[in-house]
Amino acid sequence: MGRKDRERFQRLRDSNPDYVGYRGKETVTIQAPLLETETVVCSVCNRKRNVDSDSLPDDVSTFMCLRCQEDAESSVA
Repeated sequence: MGRKDRERFQRLRDSNPDYVGYRGKETVTIQAPLLETETVVCSVCNRKRNVDSDSLPDDVSTFMCLRCQEDAESSVA
C-alpha cells in the first residue's frame, strides 16, 4: 500500500471511525460531507493546489504544499 493510499485511508477513518476499507462494489457507501476547498498557489514551487479552507494559514502567500513541506523536512534531517 502506497503513501497516498495510507493517507486516504486515514482521512476516511478520521471522518468515519466505522470505515473498514473497500469491501467490493456491492457494498453500500455513505457520502461524507464535502470539505470547503480553495485553490492556492504554493509559495515554494508555484503550483496550484486545492486545500481545505480550515488548514490554510492566515497569510495565504506563505502557503507551502505538502510535497514542499516533505522536501523541507527531509533536507533538514
